[in-house]
Amino acid sequence: MEQMVGIIPQLILAIPFLLILVFYIMAVYISNQKYKQWPKYRTLFWVFGVSCAVSAVAGPLAKLGHVDFTAHMIGHLLLGMISPLLMVLAAPMTLILRTLNVKTARKLTRILKSRVGQIITDPVVATILNIGGLWILYTTNLYQAMHEQMALHILIHAHVFLAGYVFTLSMIYIDPNPHRTSYVYRSILLIIALAAHGILSKYIYANPPMGVETSQAEIGGMIMYYGGDTVDVIIIFILCLQWYKSSRPQNVPQSGQFIHN
Repeated sequence: MEQMVGIIPQLILAIPFLLILVFYIMAVYISNQKYKQWPKYRTLFWVFGVSCAVSAVAGPLAKLGHVDFTAHMIGHLLLGMISPLLMVLAAPMTLILRTLNVKTARKLTRILKSRVGQIITDPVVATILNIGGLWILYTTNLYQAMHEQMALHILIHAHVFLAGYVFTLSMIYIDPNPHRTSYVYRSILLIIALAAHGILSKYIYANPPMGVETSQAEIGGMIMYYGGDTVDVIIIFILCLQWYKSSRPQNVPQSGQFIHN
């Protein structure tokens, strides 16, 4: 019975990721028939991102994560940070819009431009959903409860991925985003998010979640701190690179050319 309880949530969480992997590859094939070749590196990003997510919710790591906090934290890093970053870099919305007919693409664009879409992708909301959710998970009895209730286990894992994905796409614009915010605004929220994430990892180190041994909490806290910093550095680099490209002069004078004011 315990084995079946473990298998069922793993299947429920893993199957959607496997399906979107198939859909992405099909979309790449359709897109390549109509337009120039879709960048192979973006497909690789998607494949690796899905692989990270699946390994976090199904298989040996996911099973071990029920009893070992260190394994759980590795899974959290894969599901909530590495996988979302890779999948955002894969530009799935751009690919979808390339494969849909004009009428359907316009309907999808209207949904993206909706008020709900604007609220969800705002960096403030995305930060609260992502970092705030982690604080609730690890500073209350929710962490212990998720290992006792299958529905809660599934819901929390889905939230960790979706919140991480929305947070990432709210900070770096790879796909077209109808609700763009300024680089200053995003940078401030990113700094706040990084600080909150770092403080939480130190809190876990000193105050183990309910049911977690001190030694495992210390290792898990360090994984969260240093692993999170690694992913955050990549996001910071991309954000700064985009900021630099957007602010540099568009028209550079040729050698010997004089520009009148």
